[in-house]
Amino acid sequence: MEERRTVKSRAQNIILESREKLSVSGVEHVTSFDENTIVLETTKGILTIKGNSLDINKLNLDDGNVVVEGTVDAIIYSDRDSIGNKGIGFLGKMFK
Repeated sequence: MEERRTVKSRAQNIILESREKLSVSGVEHVTSFDENTIVLETTKGILTIKGNSLDINKLNLDDGNVVVEGTVDAIIYSDRDSIGNKGIGFLGKMFK
């Protein structure tokens, strides 16, 4: 079973510098990542980062900090439940 870290502070900050460097605090878990999409579980919900040549430069889950470098095209929040139900459809949700 995966271990999830709980970040002591509920605050979250996002700093985007020239669309090339993104610093995020309040990160609890890295759900997935590749060069075009990074999905983070944060204290404020699921954070999806889309772009090109994305790379996780620094990762410290004890402090809840992540630094991403590359070209950032979008930063999208979603509810925690939406990531697990993605692609299930209406009937799948009914009989869950």
